[in-house]
Amino acid sequence: MRAKSRFYRKFPFVAPCLAAALGLLFLTFSLSQQAEAIPAFARKYGLRCSACHEAWPMLNYFGQKFKDNGYQLMNDRDSPIWQNPSYWPATFRIIPYWHRESSDKVPVDSVAGSTGSALIEHQVTSHGFDVSGLDFHTGGTLEKNYSFYVLPSSDPTGAFHFETVMARLDNLGGSPWLNIKLGKFELDNLISEKRIVTLTSISGVYQTYHFLPQGDANIFGQIGDNQLGLEYMGHSGDDRTRVSAAILSSNDGNVNLPYGNSYTGFISASQAFDAGKLGVERVGFYAMAGQAPTAFLTNGGIPIPGTGSQNKSFHREGFVGLFYLGKLDFQVLTQHGWDNAWFGSGYGDVIGGTTPLNNTPGTLLPAGSRSPIWNGYMVETHYVYNPQLVFIQRSEWERMSQQASAALPSSLGNIDMYTVGFRYYPIMNPRAGFAFHNEYSWFRQRGTSPVTGTDLTTSSLMLGWDFDF
Repeated sequence: MRAKSRFYRKFPFVAPCLAAALGLLFLTFSLSQQAEAIPAFARKYGLRCSACHEAWPMLNYFGQKFKDNGYQLMNDRDSPIWQNPSYWPATFRIIPYWHRESSDKVPVDSVAGSTGSALIEHQVTSHGFDVSGLDFHTGGTLEKNYSFYVLPSSDPTGAFHFETVMARLDNLGGSPWLNIKLGKFELDNLISEKRIVTLTSISGVYQTYHFLPQGDANIFGQIGDNQLGLEYMGHSGDDRTRVSAAILSSNDGNVNLPYGNSYTGFISASQAFDAGKLGVERVGFYAMAGQAPTAFLTNGGIPIPGTGSQNKSFHREGFVGLFYLGKLDFQVLTQHGWDNAWFGSGYGDVIGGTTPLNNTPGTLLPAGSRSPIWNGYMVETHYVYNPQLVFIQRSEWERMSQQASAALPSSLGNIDMYTVGFRYYPIMNPRAGFAFHNEYSWFRQRGTSPVTGTDLTTSSLMLGWDFDF
């Protein structure tokens, strides 16, 4: 099923003429402003935003190196003992916005004569003003080569959780090849979902990172989600070569060990090349492989958290690239996915599943059950007209290679997703940042409408003010 955006997640569509009119009006009043830097670290080092960001919050080459060094410039100002006592490395971010959401096949009641009622599919559209959840970022150094990052994050109702909580030991033995991180963190992948520049309910995540076949209950291979574990990361002095390896609890970042004693491994590596005036190009790969439970002990028929067993395997492999052609750049991604047949048949997420299947002793898979296999592809394009104005395009395609059952249509669950938009930054200085964000996204999934089993199409249009302080 389609993954939903971290920000909330339902930013629908705006009438095109309204978006264009407001966009032109805003640009007219804002073109004379100057862009500078992102708040939390900019306040510490006095840097402009363009030093670390191609398009806030997306990092450029220097920003990635700063992050890899443990949020350090490797000078005397890294240690907080040299900072003004009033400095506090904190930033909050939230988005008020107008959005329009539309889905073409929503099940609704229909009177079917005097004998009863039946469900039919109907297009449903809603629009209006809204707010996203709140992100509260704080991070930096506890001392030179001791780094931390904490991100309490809420949904739009104000219900908080910890998106990121991690500490890192940097440059152990004086070597950039030895860095150890512990906590809840984003996987060290070249294309970062947490620094994504698209925000609608459709495009606010990378579909390729979260795709699952229809009926599959494996929530444990969500590469875009922050995970709990221990990570090693190393890089060359100029950051051209990067490697990482992590051991993770197989619980998709959920606390209190709800799924029992199983683990997942994640590795990645990338290499950058200097292409002269074009920029620094980078290519890399990643792989995730692990096991997760399909069975739980029960009490009164209710699964008991932490009692997971009957672990089954899964894996994901991907190739990524960042390519720069002057003001134009491309992020490309391809990923291969495989799940054990037990996951494909609906076993796995017993704790959070809406219709949990429990692989208790004696349970047999349906005849003809197979391991689902699929491939995902993504191309995201940014045209950086100048540091204040960035145009965005993204296309994603998810394709099933083998369904969990031969009886299912070969194209069931396939996804096509397209988004276009722009971000304009009238201000971004060491104290605050502001982005005027306009975006339209379109999504189609084959054979998944709830009543007729035909293609399901949704769209989302948003106009928002993305700001931080």
